[in-house]
Amino acid sequence: MSQLETAEEFHARVAAATDAEGRLPVSIEAMPGWDIFPFELDGLRIKQLEPLQDAEPPRAGEDPADCFCRQPMPPEQAARVAWRNDRWLLAALDMKLPVSLILRPVEHFDIADLPDDMAAEMGVLMVRVAAAVEELPSVGRCHIGRYGDGGAHAHPFFFGRPARMGQLRGSCLLDWEENLPAVPDDVRLANAGHVGRRLVERAGGHGPAWEA
Repeated sequence: MSQLETAEEFHARVAAATDAEGRLPVSIEAMPGWDIFPFELDGLRIKQLEPLQDAEPPRAGEDPADCFCRQPMPPEQAARVAWRNDRWLLAALDMKLPVSLILRPVEHFDIADLPDDMAAEMGVLMVRVAAAVEELPSVGRCHIGRYGDGGAHAHPFFFGRPARMGQLRGSCLLDWEENLPAVPDDVRLANAGHVGRRLVERAGGHGPAWEA
């Protein structure tokens, strides 16, 4: 069995591919060459490679006692909850897509330490959220993202990719999103409300807070 590569070895291999200024070449044959890439290539260059960090930076909620879930939810956030039950909540996000949502366990768990029963629940909920998002007439596909670099509380995202806008397909969706015009709040909440009501139908719980 071969020995697993260390972080230092990986970084050194990447650094060896940089130029005299410490920059990697733009891989024109990869994402920048796709028809969905939102930026023109003229003048595009990659930032200088930074040194390897001494350690992973701490995330909010690494100590469960300090996690936001242990505090009362601020009223403005509670007003954006599209669906919830005793163990999960789904909240609408203020983004520039037809609908953007975030799913969180009520108690403090990250993805990697979810108990088996909650992991199973999360999988079922993710399928149901995605199905409801893709029912929206302005949505062509539901993208699902999990990053987790900023917070230690599980929070997968659901992004409604606008229908029939070919340039917004695929992994560049969020690069486009920042440059789109704002979605009216009533439209965003109507779309999120549809998802919340669908979850009530299929999983019980409580629907959109703004419709209570």
